[in-house]
Order: sequence, then C-alpha cells, then structure tokens
Amino acid sequence: MQTNFSWPHPRIGIRPTIDARQQGVRESLEAQTMNMAKSLSDLLTSNLTYADGASVQCVIADTTIGRVAEAAACAEKFKKENVGVVITVTPCWCYGTETIDMDPHMPKAIWGFNGTERPGAVYLAAALAGHTQKGIPAFGIYGNDVTDASDTSIPEDVKEKLLRFARAGIAVATMRGKSYLSIGSVSMGIAGSMVDADFFQQYLGMRNESVDSTELIRRMQEGIYDKDEFEKALAWTKANCKEGNDFNNVGNSKSREEKDKDWETVVKMTIIMRDLMVGNPRLRTLGYKEEALGHNAIAAGFQGQRQWTDFMPNGDFSEAILNSSFDWNGIRKAYILATENDSLNAVAMLFGHLLTHTPQVFADVRTYWSPKAVERVTGKKLEGVAADGVIHLLNSGAASLDGSGYQSRDGQPVMKPFWEIADAEMHACLEATTWYPAIREYFRGGGYSSNFLTKGSMPVTILRVNLAKGLGPVLQLAEGWTIDLPEDVHKVLNERTDKTWPTTWFVPRLTDATPFKNVYSVMNKWGANHCSFSYGHIGADLITLASMLRIPVCMHNVGEEDIFRPSAWNAFGMDDEGADYRACKNYGPLYK
Repeated sequence: MQTNFSWPHPRIGIRPTIDARQQGVRESLEAQTMNMAKSLSDLLTSNLTYADGASVQCVIADTTIGRVAEAAACAEKFKKENVGVVITVTPCWCYGTETIDMDPHMPKAIWGFNGTERPGAVYLAAALAGHTQKGIPAFGIYGNDVTDASDTSIPEDVKEKLLRFARAGIAVATMRGKSYLSIGSVSMGIAGSMVDADFFQQYLGMRNESVDSTELIRRMQEGIYDKDEFEKALAWTKANCKEGNDFNNVGNSKSREEKDKDWETVVKMTIIMRDLMVGNPRLRTLGYKEEALGHNAIAAGFQGQRQWTDFMPNGDFSEAILNSSFDWNGIRKAYILATENDSLNAVAMLFGHLLTHTPQVFADVRTYWSPKAVERVTGKKLEGVAADGVIHLLNSGAASLDGSGYQSRDGQPVMKPFWEIADAEMHACLEATTWYPAIREYFRGGGYSSNFLTKGSMPVTILRVNLAKGLGPVLQLAEGWTIDLPEDVHKVLNERTDKTWPTTWFVPRLTDATPFKNVYSVMNKWGANHCSFSYGHIGADLITLASMLRIPVCMHNVGEEDIFRPSAWNAFGMDDEGADYRACKNYGPLYK
C-alpha cells in the first residue's frame, strides 16, 4: 500500500563567502573557501538523515559569494532547489551585509574559520552584528582552537554545533507548509485540544485542518477504505495483538461477538485515520478521488472522549499502532497522532520525532511517588536511581509500542529509527504488549487499550509545549531515564490506577544548576497533564529548535555549555532564561 506520506525534502544550502578584492586576494582564497563548503556538505550528508531515512541533501552555491550580486544569485538558486536551511562558511574577511542571507524565515548559521592568516572569525563577528542590527537572528559557529589554513578537517566542537543547528533547521523547514489535522474537536475540556490556529501558523508555519468524528463513521458505513488492506490488517492484528483478560464487571462486559466486532471497527478506524492524514492513492482507483488526497498532515489528534467513546470503540488501538514503527504493512515510519486531540502535546511529539526520527510516546504525567509514599504502600524502600522518588507516566492511547523498550543496541534497550529495526525487534514489541478490553467506566463504547511496561535504563527526554495568555507558547523539558522497579513494587503501585494502560517509570536527571533539585520539583512544575517522551537526551537540540521558532524554554535541565541559540540572544542580557524570553518577545513568531 502506498500513501502520500513522503514530502519533498528540504535541503541545506551552503554559502561559501569570500573577500571580494581581486588581483591576488580573492583568487588565493577560492579553493580554500569552496573546499570548506564541500567539507561541510560531506559532514552533513554522512551524519544526518531525514525522518524517512534518506540522507540529508545539500546544495552549494555555484560560486563563492563576494558581493551582493553573487548573494542574490545564490538565493535564487536556493529557491529553485527547495533549500530550507542555510549555513554560510568562510575562512576569511568578507563584506558583511553584502554577503549575508536575508531570508527572514530561513534558519541560518555562519561558520567563521578560527585561523590567523585571514581570520574568518572577523567576518563572523561583522556578519552577526549585521544580522542582529537588521533583526534577522543567525547562529554563530566559531571553533575553540586556532586552526592552520592547510588543515581541511572540521574541529569536533564545530562539528557538534553544525550538526545541532542542521538537525533543528531541518525540523523547522520540514514543518513549514504542512498541516495539523483535528479529528473531532475539544476533549473533556482539555486546553490543548482547543486548537490555536494562530500558534500553528505564526510559530510553525503550519495550517490547521479539521474533520468531524462522524467522518470515520461515514467512511466505515460507506466502505471508503481499502477492503483488501482491511482484511490483511485484521488478520495481522489477530495474529500479533494478543487480547488480555476483561477486567470489566460481568454485567458490563461485552460478548465475544461484540468484542470481535470491536476489533474490526478499531482496525478500520486505524486505516481511515491514516488515510485522512496523508491520503491513499488506492482510494482513487476505487472511485473516491477527494478522499484519496488526505490533509497533508504531518501530525494529527483524535478527540475520542467523550462524544465518540460513549458509544463507539475507543481510539487507543489506532493511536498506538499509528504512533508505532510498524503495522500490517511491515516496519515503516511512525506517524504522529495525539490522544484527546491535544494539539500542543502533538507538537511536542512532532519536535521529538523530527529531531530523532524515532517514534514518540504520549503519556499523562500521572503521579509522583515519593520514597515515603512508596514505603508506606509497599513496605519497600526505593534505591539507586529511584531513591528520590519516581514519576509514573501512564495513559491510554498514543503510546508507541516501541516505547516498551524491546529494541536493543549494544545490549541496551532503545527506541530506533524505523530503518534500524529488525523484524525480531518488531515482534518483541508486539509480544510485550497486551490489548485489554477497554474499561467501560472510561470508555462506554468499548474497544481495546494497550498495556506494556517500559524497560528501564533508557535515556529519554520528556517535553511539552504550553500556551500562556499574553506570553504565547513555551517549551518545557526534562532529561532523565526510564527505570525498573522491583516487580512487587511495580505491581502494587501500578494497580492503584488503570492497569490496562502502558506504564513508564521515569526519573529526571537532577542538578543544582537547574530548577530540578529533586524529582518532586519536575512533577510540581510541569505545566499540563500530558507530556511526550522521546528516546535520548535531546534537550540541547530542543532548545536550539525552540530558539529558531522564537519559543522560550521555561524549564529544562540542560547544562549551560550545551545551550546553542542565535548570537542575537546575547544582546538581551547574560541571564540565560531571561534573555531567552526577552529575545523571543522582541523578535516575535518566525512567521508573523
């Protein structure tokens, strides 16, 4: 089955700038300057990929850029080549404002060579001053050590910044022009499902699309889905998705016939939700030209509760499978689909996915268990990493099955980009998951909820975007680890809530240099009931991405030495958090 899920890749444009003076100066620098651009291209293409696994593509200007006419020619080429991110490189002095990139929507960085012959750092400083004066922020990249002109290698500290900038820049460019699709509307008064179109348009460059939940019913009743794929999907589901015990009261349990019908419904829902997001060319051959198009959605949310789930099977299966790296068509790129149409958590999931290319886990930030409380209810003391307490991440719905931790690298549990996942790892994630008949106290219409226990020792980052009236969007994040609790302790704690949902035990990384003095402080200061978690400690990349989008970071535990923002932020004071807020307010949304 093919979909319209592949969009044109935004490319990275590389601008080699040069001293324009002829008769010996420019001519002597041509080769060195262009080789610097080629070295950067090699670095990026060999280390970075797009979310579909393809290597990142770079476009180098046709000539070095010494005067404004050459800068304009480069800009014209970049428009034709779908460039979405720009990096300027130079080993020498250049004419500052004549050679900078002036596109206000394009993330941009300048790498000035730290040398002594014709120091590019001088141009770097002059060009960054021009960017700041013109109100077009740019990232400055300057190596720590002086390098000889004959050395064509890229210093390690420079590599780190170049890659961090490029990852975030590609994420910005990938979101631009895409859609967020609401399937349904506001869920149970959750603020994040009150979708703010201005936020998506002005900060992310995205549009908002919406369909009523009845569109699912229409397509099911009128057969607007691929029947062959449905039969394949249902057979796969029966073979790979094991059903658990029914914990509903006898009088509230569905019959076997009703449960089987629910399986058919949730599989159809999954196919239809995907088709709504990205389209399905197969529908065109079946005579449904409009429905075949989809909504160009890079992310979506399903309202579910309560208007849908009070009479129809819930969306847990659809959300969990779509957010996973596999389904009946095999291993594939994960989708982004938020529970309860929480669009702000969907954005957090999208950020994590675009930076890591791994699937994301949607969860409630459910409970902080203090050491004292754990000992009171279990008789056991928490030890090791958990000694200061743990946070219970738990929610029905959009928890990718990859989040179970049953993929591995070097003997450790991980969450991988889909192209690295082996069939055995896919089956291990499926085997680790049990599908329980939905608790009808929550979901009157029935359905199935996924349940797994995330393996411990995975480095993860929890994150969330919030909106504050008068301030706008803010990002909060906490790097930490999943942990294993003793089985008997887990059982007691887990069964005090809904035991049919997936559980992750999380402990943040604590440091005196951040607001996170203890585990409780993370739970206490979290700005909403939901979070997303992404594999890896990606806080530094998230901070860079947020600064590109002019979204201040209100809470994090990333070391100061890893924070990388546009150089213009330095003009707003040396207090990191305050300068971030002042700079973001001053420049406003990227697409205002």
